[in-house]
Amino acid sequence: MSETPAQQYADQDRRIDSGFPANTVEVHPGNAELIAAAAARFVQVVVAAQAARGSASVVLTGGGSGVALLEKVRQAPGDIDWAKLDLFWGDERFVPAGDAERNELQARQALLDHVPVDHARVHPVATSDGEYPDPVEAAAEYSTAVHAYLAEHGAFDLHLLGMGGEGHVNSLFPHTDAVREEHELVVAVTDSPKPPPVRVTLTLPAVRRSRHVVLVVGGAAKAEAVAAALGGADPVDIPAAGARGSESTTWLLDQDAAAGLS
Repeated sequence: MSETPAQQYADQDRRIDSGFPANTVEVHPGNAELIAAAAARFVQVVVAAQAARGSASVVLTGGGSGVALLEKVRQAPGDIDWAKLDLFWGDERFVPAGDAERNELQARQALLDHVPVDHARVHPVATSDGEYPDPVEAAAEYSTAVHAYLAEHGAFDLHLLGMGGEGHVNSLFPHTDAVREEHELVVAVTDSPKPPPVRVTLTLPAVRRSRHVVLVVGGAAKAEAVAAALGGADPVDIPAAGARGSESTTWLLDQDAAAGLS
């Protein structure tokens, strides 16, 4: 029996990087099914982590898919104990509080304002009009929170990621200093090729401090980058290729995004 594309890429990935478990690839018929699968994975990982360790953590992603999956979780939260959940963001646009482009605001509108989270356990990036108006200082402040959490808990439980058509994840774009960063967990980006240009982002070393990484990718425009990432591309060229979880890395794709895998 011949291998499926997902099995082929998992086998290839196992040879490329034996330091992490092989990628798992799930292909869904359309966007609705993709978002439902992502939301279900969110609930599954959080509930399992809370059962095993008493609490859980999720690193959220922005964008259309990120917001849609949070809305879906809001509709079907399962057995999540919201008071025992720490929330971070993989990246943030460095804009004023209340700016519609801010990932934190979108996440609050989609989910966090509607569930009983412990606000002391919600860890947003500073705003550009707040206490840390310099993005480098804001990145340092966020890094302190990230390091403090990881020092106590060892790893994030779940890191959610979208992916751009050129393969970027968080605000880690191809051939930039941020994607080449090998030590710092949080950096400032001042020249993002995608507006707004100033951002704060977790790096690939931070992504790899996650037990489970889930990439949620839809659309034909991303098929080439998906195939390259799963085919073992250099993360400097295709940043998503470097997004790996210590226990699992799952690519949730719609059929269009998976077109290059056959």
